Amino acid sequence: MNDPAAYLGAYKALGAGLAVIALFGVGLGIGNIFSSLITSVARNPGARDAVFPIGILGFALTEAVALFALLIAFLILFA
Repeated sequence: MNDPAAYLGAYKALGAGLAVIALFGVGLGIGNIFSSLITSVARNPGARDAVFPIGILGFALTEAVALFALLIAFLILFA
């Protein structure tokens, strides 16, 4: 009953679940990036050409964090 190998699946699921918590922050970050982008373009439409590439860069970097979190979760589950 106290065999650690018996609990390995539960420990893997718990670790993967903890790794995926980062996706909550990623969702908030992406929402914040695009809401700020829309607000800034709405206030000053002439600044769209300067603001849009920075918003897309922020989105890409934030999305990379989500991919890293998913990669870690899959490594925990399937390795």
